[in-house]
Amino acid sequence: MVGTTPGSIGVEGVEGGVGLTALMVAAARAIETHRDDTLARDVYAEHFVLAAPASAGWPVRIQQVRDGDANPLWGRFARYFGLRTRVLDDFLLHAVHTGGARQVVLLGAGLDSRAFRLDWPSGSVVFEIDREGVLAFKRTVLDRLSATPKAARVEIPIDLRADWVGALADAGFDRAAPSVWLAEGLLFYLPAAAETYLIDTVDRLSTEGSALAFEVKLEKDLLAYRDSPLYTSTTRQIGIDLLHLFDGEPRPDSAGDLVGKGWSTSVHTPFDFTRRHGRGPLPEQNDALAGNRWVFANKSRL
Repeated sequence: MVGTTPGSIGVEGVEGGVGLTALMVAAARAIETHRDDTLARDVYAEHFVLAAPASAGWPVRIQQVRDGDANPLWGRFARYFGLRTRVLDDFLLHAVHTGGARQVVLLGAGLDSRAFRLDWPSGSVVFEIDREGVLAFKRTVLDRLSATPKAARVEIPIDLRADWVGALADAGFDRAAPSVWLAEGLLFYLPAAAETYLIDTVDRLSTEGSALAFEVKLEKDLLAYRDSPLYTSTTRQIGIDLLHLFDGEPRPDSAGDLVGKGWSTSVHTPFDFTRRHGRGPLPEQNDALAGNRWVFANKSRL
């Protein structure tokens, strides 16, 4: 694959705020990709990082980090994102290969490259919903790499605060067919009412046999962990204050709401999967990951 030239493409969508966190996750995926014991491979991730001036100097291999895995951001936190990538990859592939869904909707897709790197069944279509600037940046990088998606890929350049439901329908989404939905690293940033609306909308657009995965934080007081090494190192090393970006309202019980709508759900800590896979973060004192939960839901067939 050819390289990208930092600063040579439009980066409006990823140069600040929540958009910058997409580059942080891409750097974490790049580091994970190059590990000998990798949990997930994303060969496109480092190219996103190198293409944006804000992140061009960030590490894309753990060997580039002076204190290696002892670094809270590029060690433990990056390993968390690598684990999350693997777990959600597995969820999506199970939904399409075993559950029969052929429509995949990535809500707040960011720099997700799953359309290009996962083994999708014939007839699959991946809808990517995000702001126009984010998708344009991603498209330019992938085009320069001559990347070819392994499923039909449909960009939906719209903010989730706008009429994304109408845009999804216009793009060919069939609400009568099973679908699998993913909200990875998204709900943290939404007001409680917006989260409830999103979950209700996914339910309304999903027929029996559909599936959904999302990530939430359960802390009643996010600031209780303001001195956590994950937060302080992220602010100090790359200038991203996650606690400033997260919405501080009390969170709705989205998993419980789905149960009330006829979905079966399971809720896990990331540490459950660390133990399953034999690598990843484990609990520690003053842990910013303590309240993180990964929710998996399936809409029962009648």
